Formats: sequence, C-alpha cells, structure tokens
Amino acid sequence: MAILNVIKVNDDVDGILRKVCKPVEKFDTKLHKLLDDMHDTMLNDDILGGLAAPQVGVLKRVIVINVNNFYIELVNPEIIAKSDKMYPCRESCASVPGVRRRIARPRKVTVQYFDREGNKFSIESREWMAHLFQHELDHLDGILLTDRPETLPKEQQNQGGA
Repeated sequence: MAILNVIKVNDDVDGILRKVCKPVEKFDTKLHKLLDDMHDTMLNDDILGGLAAPQVGVLKRVIVINVNNFYIELVNPEIIAKSDKMYPCRESCASVPGVRRRIARPRKVTVQYFDREGNKFSIESREWMAHLFQHELDHLDGILLTDRPETLPKEQQNQGGA
C-alpha cells in the first residue's frame, strides 16, 4: 500500500481538481490498488468523511467514504434520486484547507455505484451522509466546495444590511 499526496488547491498547478473524471472501465488489480491506497491515505492523513480520486491525482470516478471507520468504496457513482427538501450543513475539504462553508444540499439522495469487483449497488443517505456523498461526487466533476453558494444561518437570513 502507498500513502498518496492529497492535492491542495494552492498547489494544483495542473488544474486536476477542476477536471471531469472518466468512468472506470476495468475492475482490476490497478483499481484495487487505487482503492487500497486511498484508504491508507485517509488513515494516514486523518481524513474523516471521504476522498475522491482526483484529490490524489487520478482522474477516475472513484470515491472512498469513511463513516466511523467503516469504509465504503464507490466506483462510477451517480445520484439517481434526490429530495426537493434542502439541508444546510457545514462542509470542509482536505483539498481546500482552512475553509469551512455552510452549504445547502438535498436532504436525501440515492447513489448508485459499483464496488471494486464490478457489482452494482445503491445506497440511500440523509442529512450529513447525503452531504458527504454529494461533496465527494462534486469532486468527480471538478467542483469544489468554494464553488457552491454559502447558506446563511436562519438567524442571519431576512436581516437587512448595509
């Protein structure tokens, strides 16, 4: 296994974080190694939540999610359903250090994906988990959390200002 370098926006000279990833076509040992290395990188760098392949310089539609030390590997994930109701949540990102933004995203999403062997699954998530999936899927399309509009807390909404 290898610890991969997590690309930060300020060091992204090739603009890899802004590129759209290609689907995985081969479910082989090369994919398995990438998933294992992403897992090890998350452990090594104390990354809670998720890591997308472009964050480690690989333009493939692959993400790894860590929820309480339970890892979910998603290959070619796509959102197949989402709720109309929005849910604001604070987000941060290993590739955008020092930035936390409150972003409203659909409260519930269903994600269809393949595992490392090519088996097809779907998972439904709500609130924080739904945010996590959407945040990581954004990476696969070259979108960063700083591209999303920030949502004001309710107490600051509807307050006029100069």
